[in-house]
Amino acid sequence: MQKTMQENKTSAKPVVAIVGKPNVGKSTLFNRLIGRRTAIVDDRPGVTRDRIYGEVEWNGRSFDVVDTGGLVARSTDRITQRVCKQILAAIYDAACIVFVTDALDGITPGDQEVAEVLRQTGKKVIVAVNKVDNQQRSLFAAEMYSLGFGDPYPISSLHGTGIGELLDSVADAVPEYSTAETVTGVIKVAIVGQPNVGKSSLVNALLNEERVIVDEKAGTTRDSIDVQFRWGNEAYVLIDTAGLKKPSKVEPGIEHYSVKRALESIRRCYVALLLMDASAGGRVTEQDCRIANQIDSSGRAQVIVLNKWDIAEKDLHTFDVAVDHIRRKMPNLSHVPIISISAKTGLRLSRIFEVVRQTYENYQRRVPTSELNEFMQEILRAHPPRARKGIAPRLLYATQATVAPPTFVLFMNRAEPLGKTYLRYIENQVRKRFEFTGVPFRFEIRRKAKG
Repeated sequence: MQKTMQENKTSAKPVVAIVGKPNVGKSTLFNRLIGRRTAIVDDRPGVTRDRIYGEVEWNGRSFDVVDTGGLVARSTDRITQRVCKQILAAIYDAACIVFVTDALDGITPGDQEVAEVLRQTGKKVIVAVNKVDNQQRSLFAAEMYSLGFGDPYPISSLHGTGIGELLDSVADAVPEYSTAETVTGVIKVAIVGQPNVGKSSLVNALLNEERVIVDEKAGTTRDSIDVQFRWGNEAYVLIDTAGLKKPSKVEPGIEHYSVKRALESIRRCYVALLLMDASAGGRVTEQDCRIANQIDSSGRAQVIVLNKWDIAEKDLHTFDVAVDHIRRKMPNLSHVPIISISAKTGLRLSRIFEVVRQTYENYQRRVPTSELNEFMQEILRAHPPRARKGIAPRLLYATQATVAPPTFVLFMNRAEPLGKTYLRYIENQVRKRFEFTGVPFRFEIRRKAKG
């Protein structure tokens, strides 16, 4: 490799987990901390099940907060047990934990169970006594000293009372992290694929160090791991992910959450590298197709990477045959570039980021409205859409609403959809004309308002 990777040692943003028994106001506190209503709030317990993340800046400190469901440690209910696993995952990630209790309930057996779980983590725990809406209720907070986590903080998530003091304590507890330290304009690249295709080996090869564990046993990587680095003059975040199995093959517990994290990594990247095992005789599996379609439906740019090319049986035509096979198995993704590499030998690793950079530029490309309208009218005249109910669909105006992914709005004389086949025709023509290789499209059909 002519270039080398340089890892940026800036640590990840610290996470603060909001934990407590059901119905103590965790979601209300979460919404108060991030300054908007993101989490659903309801008087009924058990509304929150999945983890919800938000960003907070306070006293020069920046951190993420995560809302969790109610922790019921000994429940036999299937849904409640799943919620518990979500909470434990949030606790595992957290640099600091806000333990929310209810001033009106006092210390309950449920609080004691939560406290026992938190004591075993060895992490900093801050007790927030919620629903302290008047001076008399503030006296109830003193009871929470007996939980053994130091001074409790009386608050009202609903009215905002005591939130500043709570945030002061949290900001003192989390590691220092400044948004000014992060690299701006980074290209986030997720490496995804089935188990044992060489995702972690590729990360290590690009960094030229054993940054993540590699083992012949599938499933070694359990969590998504972010690494900041530079390739030449470009800044990247490389996201190593757990192997994605068929849904029916995923076991509950750690494996389930590993897969979920991998899917989350797809949604937060700009370009996804879909790794396939070239040594498997060029076979494209149903799961490969499923992952590729997941990337596309998530609106992320994509590059297919055939790894282990050094041990694949091949001749002068092997790559062309492999590409043709992939195109036939994934006809809707004919725009996705395909490259072959070897993480083990370093074969064509530099090619990865040449293609990633170009794909990222395509992902961010915006077509001038005048050029888009002129071209759209041209292709619709060349191949008009089929008339419906005696009225021919007619394009009045076209514009690109957003990038990443490129989204085009077509104002028509009718609001009815044009049909998948015809939209695919438009997509292919626009893709060829304006260079959108590797990028998914979005089309919106609207009826232009009169006047």
